[in-house]
Amino acid sequence: MATFGQWVEGARLRTLPIAISSVIGGWAAAVFLGRFSPAPAVLAMVVALALVVGVNFSNDYSDGIRGSDGADRVGPLRLVGSGAAEPGTVRAAAFGCYGVAGLAGLAIVILTGQWWLLVVGVACVLAAWFYTGGKHPYGYAGLGEIFVFIFFGLVAVCGTAFVTAGAVDAATVVTSVIFGLLACGVLVANNLRDIDGDRVSGKRTLATRLGHGGTRVLYVLLVVLGAAGVVAVAVLTSWWALLGLVMVIFMIGPVRAMVTGASGMVLVKALRDTGFAELGCSLGLLAGALLG
Repeated sequence: MATFGQWVEGARLRTLPIAISSVIGGWAAAVFLGRFSPAPAVLAMVVALALVVGVNFSNDYSDGIRGSDGADRVGPLRLVGSGAAEPGTVRAAAFGCYGVAGLAGLAIVILTGQWWLLVVGVACVLAAWFYTGGKHPYGYAGLGEIFVFIFFGLVAVCGTAFVTAGAVDAATVVTSVIFGLLACGVLVANNLRDIDGDRVSGKRTLATRLGHGGTRVLYVLLVVLGAAGVVAVAVLTSWWALLGLVMVIFMIGPVRAMVTGASGMVLVKALRDTGFAELGCSLGLLAGALLG
C-alpha cells in the first residue's frame, strides 16, 4: 500500500526540481539584465511550486480513475492508483494547490500592475489540469513535451524574469529554451520508464509513438541541446554563465542509461538525476550571473 511519503518522493523525483529550476533560471536572467525585484521573485517561486504540486495531484487523480497507474507500475506508487487515497480527496488537493498559485499570481499582478498576466496564470492552470484531465487530455495524445517546453521553459523563465526585472532579452529567451529542453528530458525519461504500461492502458505518449530506441535518442538530443544553450547564454552575457554546465556531472549516469538500453528502476534513477542536472544548471547560471 502506498503511503503519502512515497507519493511525495515520487513528486520530488518527477517535477519539483523542474519548477524550482525554471524559476531560478528566471532569476539568473533577471540578474544578467541588471535588475532584481525580490518580492515578485519569491512570489514566482510560490506560484511555480503550487502549480507543480497541483499537477502531481491532478495527474494522480486523472490517471488513477482511468486505471493507467496501477499498483504494479515501476517507481513510486500513486495515491489513487494504489488505493491509498480517495479520488475526491486527491482532486480537492489539486484544486487547493491551484488556488494557492492563483493567490500568489494575483499578488504579482498587483505588485507589477501587469493585469494581462492573469491570462497567463489561467492558461497555466488549464494546462496543468488538462495534461491528464478532461475527456481529451493532451498528455495522452503525445503532446506533453510541447506543453512542458512552453510552460516549464518559455513561460516560467521569461515570466519570472519579466516580473522580477521588468524586461526580457535574447539571453532570457535562450535561457527559457534551455530549461524547456531539460524539463522535456525529465518527462521523456519518465515516459520511457512507463512506456510498456502506457501502451497497455492506451496512453499514447510521445514515447509510445517513438518506441524505446527513438525515445532514448530524443532524450540524449534534448540534454545535448540544453548544454549547447548554456554556451549560447555565455556568449550573450558573461563567460561565467558556463558554470551552468555543472549539469553535465549529473547527466553522465542518465545518458549512459539511455545509451546502454537500461530499464526498470535504473530509469527511475535517471529521471531523478535529470532533475538534479536541471537544478544544477539553474544554480550554476545564477552563480555565473552574480559573478559576471
